Amino acid sequence: MKLFVGLGNPGGKYERNRHNIGFMALDHIASDHGFSPWKTKFQAQVSEGKLGSDKVILLKPQTFMNNSGQSVGEAMRFYKLIPDDVVVLHDELDLAPGKCRVKQGGGHAGHNGLRSIHAHIGAAYGRVRLGIGHPGHKDAVAGYVLRDFPKADEGWLDDLMRGISEGAGELARGDSGKFMNAVALRVAPPRSSSSRGQGGKFDEKKQPETRPKTSKNTKADKPVPETRSPMERLMDKFR
Repeated sequence: MKLFVGLGNPGGKYERNRHNIGFMALDHIASDHGFSPWKTKFQAQVSEGKLGSDKVILLKPQTFMNNSGQSVGEAMRFYKLIPDDVVVLHDELDLAPGKCRVKQGGGHAGHNGLRSIHAHIGAAYGRVRLGIGHPGHKDAVAGYVLRDFPKADEGWLDDLMRGISEGAGELARGDSGKFMNAVALRVAPPRSSSSRGQGGKFDEKKQPETRPKTSKNTKADKPVPETRSPMERLMDKFR
């Protein structure tokens, strides 16, 4: 059994905030894979289902970000799970928007949700780091993460959510490589051969012909000097 934890803040006010990208990811997984309706349990919203042959619990703590660990700890104790069974999906300031990275263990890097989880279950759990970009200065971080994604971000955000949902089965099986491939196919699909030459790969048909140029200094271009005498030229006309 796996416990997927999405981080965010409860309530419609925060629903589209950058800080709630973890909640968004779980909503997509639940909807796409036919999970049970959300119910309140462990101070969280909980949904259950299967990804392939693996049973997965989706958990969205309702304790607000800074106390996320309380909910995670309760769920782990109830299901008798260990930190290796837990995967936390959260916003990541240090990744460019749309980037996704998987990590096992490590520090919390100042993220308040991860800090709380560290305090309750330790640091050995898995993380899916979802890039939202950085505002440029640490003093602007709080306002930045608590603002909604702008419309300009909707394209990459939708691709990222679809990729996570499509790769969720691989994530449940612990195959982070295949999970990342599924995400990459959505957020950075390979160009087809038909798109070559349009800002992408080499298109032989669209390249200008490269023919050797004749130098102006070649013998073929130089006038041949006249060496015949006037009498010889006159005689040549009658030959």
